Amino acid sequence: MFRIILFLILIALAALGATWVADQTGTIVLSWDVWRVETTLPAFVLGLGLLVVATVLLWSIVRGLWLAPKRLRRARRERRAARGREAVTRGLLAIGQGDAAAARSHARVARRLVSRDPLTLLLHAQSAQLDGNADRAQRAFRAMAERADTRLLGLRGLFIEAQRADDRAAAVAIAEEALKVAPSSMWASQAALGYRCARADWTGALTILDKNVASGLIDKTLYRRQRGVLLTARALELEQSDRDASRTTVMEAVKFAPTLVPAVVLASRYLSEANQVKRAMRMIETAWLAQPHPDLADAYAHVTPGDSARERLARIETLAEKTPGHPEGAMAIARAAIDASEFARARQVLEPLIAAPTQRVAMLMAEIEHNEHGDSGRARAWTLRAVRALHDPVWTADGYVSDHWRPVSPVTGRLDAFQWQTPLAALPSSRPALVEAELADQAPAEAQRVEALPPAYGHSTAEDGATPAVAVESPSSGGETAPSPGFRTQPDPDKTGASDIPAVIPIVRAPDDPGVDENVQNDGFTEEDSQAARQAGGFRGLLSRRGN
Repeated sequence: MFRIILFLILIALAALGATWVADQTGTIVLSWDVWRVETTLPAFVLGLGLLVVATVLLWSIVRGLWLAPKRLRRARRERRAARGREAVTRGLLAIGQGDAAAARSHARVARRLVSRDPLTLLLHAQSAQLDGNADRAQRAFRAMAERADTRLLGLRGLFIEAQRADDRAAAVAIAEEALKVAPSSMWASQAALGYRCARADWTGALTILDKNVASGLIDKTLYRRQRGVLLTARALELEQSDRDASRTTVMEAVKFAPTLVPAVVLASRYLSEANQVKRAMRMIETAWLAQPHPDLADAYAHVTPGDSARERLARIETLAEKTPGHPEGAMAIARAAIDASEFARARQVLEPLIAAPTQRVAMLMAEIEHNEHGDSGRARAWTLRAVRALHDPVWTADGYVSDHWRPVSPVTGRLDAFQWQTPLAALPSSRPALVEAELADQAPAEAQRVEALPPAYGHSTAEDGATPAVAVESPSSGGETAPSPGFRTQPDPDKTGASDIPAVIPIVRAPDDPGVDENVQNDGFTEEDSQAARQAGGFRGLLSRRGN
């Protein structure tokens, strides 16, 4: 609206000026040597205007002819770049579709037309990855790593190739180099942290963790938890070699992660040795309220050295009252009651769990029957029932089951991955049990082994926190002991498999999709066509168009 009003005002002023010139009287005389020109003022102004227009037109023609070769070269470059961008787009789409031949063909075209374009290098590298040509992919990623604009992407590609080649030393070096280029790179920090943890370099892992929180990659809550995990791992490692350093480290770990079970158990042990019993009890109670655990119950029972079995039972009952109805509290009381020969109390607390017992509950009942009455038949029945009973919670991370806590997942290298929970392999199944027929034949052999149970039979929760294993003799194996049906067999993977490494670096969006960007910038291939340039009129618009 403002431009329209301004345009009307300019027209009105021009009309007034033309009217004023037309109303002027008199003549204008130009005399030069023998030449003499005499004319009126309106005719002089009109002739001067025509002369100016003719001069501008002549200058435009001469300038256009002078710049014609340059404009032709620029048009050729633009057409070449457009064809190259189209080849890059089609090549990346072919990679997404898994068409290796098409991706390779488009990569050759793009490299011939726009060889220095970053997306061309990415297309060349990913087409090589899709073909399985590691050497060609590494050359392309090295070329990207030598450029400032694609350095981080090239380093990530080299990192993935190093993972595929199982070259951990090279992968760590590349990740650390990427951290120098971009300290806020999440994948590089996680990779460096994971490899530090895999090599048990807890000091280096703590340094990387401090850099992550300084760069804003993780929040304060996660930082405190992960720092507590790393300090606990270092304290457990120093427990046998340097107890003073282990004690100092684990006390710091409890400050950062007061509910981390292994940290609390180790710290309470050191406090108990230093006769700081009340402090140790408060520490265990805090962790117990967050997550009841058999290791916490065992540490609480033995927090005062030299106590009798009945004193330990009374202490465990006090701890279990803080989480009424929790199975861990009932099993902890039953364990302490059996040690104190209070079998009636043990039966009482286990009674609500007998309807659907877990393996630990069944083994506790077998121990009660054996120690209280010497009833080997009932003990054998409870032992066989434990074989097909529900599994108890164990330390689990990414589907991997461990008999003790670990700071890092051996499957993915994720820090603080182990959780105290029931493993997926132990979830109820609709398929019928296949071991019931075999158990009936194995009953006589089991009866002989149950009669020879030691007094502390089934007491494994204080040591490793894992589900007690039950051995069943197979009649077809000549008396050899075979493991009972439990968790599915899963080896300890020391190396990350090639299947966990992505085939190509994922593309967030297609390169021809500009997305939503309010700050539009020229990409070097297209001419600027802003709203202001399109609407500019008058003399300013003429100059802007002539300048382009």
